[in-house]
Amino acid sequence: MRDRWQRPDEVLAVLDLHGGQRVADLGAGGGYFTYRLARAVGSEGRVYAVDTDSDMRARIEALAVRKGYSNIVTVEPREDEVGLPPVDRVLIVNAFHHLPDARASYFQGLARALQPGGRVAVIEARPRWFLFGHATEPEQVRSILTAAGYTAIGEYDFLPGQSFQVFEHVNDRSSPSSR
Repeated sequence: MRDRWQRPDEVLAVLDLHGGQRVADLGAGGGYFTYRLARAVGSEGRVYAVDTDSDMRARIEALAVRKGYSNIVTVEPREDEVGLPPVDRVLIVNAFHHLPDARASYFQGLARALQPGGRVAVIEARPRWFLFGHATEPEQVRSILTAAGYTAIGEYDFLPGQSFQVFEHVNDRSSPSSR
């Protein structure tokens, strides 16, 4: 059911993942994208499933063992920093609104974990589709990441009720061939 509105195959195509890459699933929840990312980066890659909820992390760990995913590592985020090793991609799906109030400084810290050519993809519910503050206007997402030193490199409109934007840190001007 969720596949119809979340369109994971199309999202993964935009992320342009390759075997051996390292990806962070920020706000991984129950792992909807985590396992798909793990398949995309293969056994030589690594997926860091980041979530504040210890029950969600335990669920991801247990299912990863059952499904044979040895390339998934759960991460408990720290309040003052992201706490990630170097990564090629960061995916944030409908969790942007849960990030700390000092979002610009949070994303500046996240930039330190990005490898050259690294990208941050933010999928966030649009306020008119979701109630109770579990959504953020795309312009606000873009404004916060711009303030943190990122530039938008792509915006996609194939997800109903959600914005999908991809960013690169401004200080990172790797050639397109290295991506």
